[in-house]
Amino acid sequence: MGIVAQPFPVPALPTTPRGADLPEPSEDARRHSDRLSETIHREIDAAGGWIGFARFMELALYAPGLGYYVAGATKLGGDGDFVTAPEISPLFGRTLARQIAQLLERRADSVLELGAGSGTMAADVLGELQNIDCPPRRYLILETSPQLADRQRRMLEQRLPALQERIEWISALPEIFDGVVIANEVLDALPVHLVAWRKNGVFERGVSWQDGFVWSERLLLRGALRDVAETIGAEADYFSEISLMAPALVRSLSAVLRKGALLLIDYGFGRREYYHPQRSQGTLMCHYRHRAHGDPFFLPGLQDLTAHVDFTAIAEAGIDAGMDMLGYTTQAQFLVNSGITQLLEQHSADAATSRFALTAGAQKLLSPAEMGELFKVIALGRRIDDPLIGFASGDKSRML
Repeated sequence: MGIVAQPFPVPALPTTPRGADLPEPSEDARRHSDRLSETIHREIDAAGGWIGFARFMELALYAPGLGYYVAGATKLGGDGDFVTAPEISPLFGRTLARQIAQLLERRADSVLELGAGSGTMAADVLGELQNIDCPPRRYLILETSPQLADRQRRMLEQRLPALQERIEWISALPEIFDGVVIANEVLDALPVHLVAWRKNGVFERGVSWQDGFVWSERLLLRGALRDVAETIGAEADYFSEISLMAPALVRSLSAVLRKGALLLIDYGFGRREYYHPQRSQGTLMCHYRHRAHGDPFFLPGLQDLTAHVDFTAIAEAGIDAGMDMLGYTTQAQFLVNSGITQLLEQHSADAATSRFALTAGAQKLLSPAEMGELFKVIALGRRIDDPLIGFASGDKSRML
């Protein structure tokens, strides 16, 4: 038996002041946040005055009826809190479809999208697959947000009426799946543990209540989280995140994938870069009304909480589960390999304004100063023999 360490207060991480830089919510939105805060407060009390940050993040994002991703507020686009690659340019989904088509061309397999957001990527991918005469047998969407699922249905009904019979929304992973699983900016929204390496031991940072949410820490005892923390081996006074849920998701996907591939797109690094000594305050970030800041306690339920992805952990989880490593590279390299420049050239006869918008969108997807280098694409699969076109040049698997 271990000794249960008592939590103790710690200083807050640097945050953006809760002032003019962050817009005020409506009264209804604030009441919604207050209800979620009270729900989390009650859980902290029931747990003896402390919960790990991973549990706080899970409630803030996914508490039934109240969490950020399952409540009704607009999240994506100009009226939401952030913009993802599919909203930036239709070239993203269309180019991704070229890689999917390579994996589908010999069989009429299915596509499974995790967390389809506004539905834009699904519409672009399906539309392009239809254009190149390679529509999947089924296009499954696993979506946790009822509001987003309704938005996806409306968009897909409007843009692809002829393909409606192929599209299906599901609430859990299928028992067996053959085909391609795609997930864009899903892994970064999975709850993470916050870990502090200090001179007197390794601690988990969690949340207590003192007239509001406050940080507190407790000694990290033996278990899965401690095992991972020890493999990182950070020096004292180092703070970062560890995700147990992202590798667990990969293992769950491997368990149902009989034949096919996972294409996971997100921002992050390999482990050596993720836990670099100079990145001593981690990567946790909050997004509220297109403002990025560092205070996860600000208006729970009204803002997104994210952390960068440790792609080494993703690769290890897949390989340990029996999948093959099919490729890992930057988003820019993947899109170029998969034909984004050729798709852009196909629009050369369009109106100048259309060409300008497409070129500007492509620049954001590809530029190292925008999304091109920070975002990565990793592919894992089973019973895939041919090299994937998306990783034909610039594969960085050796850096994991």
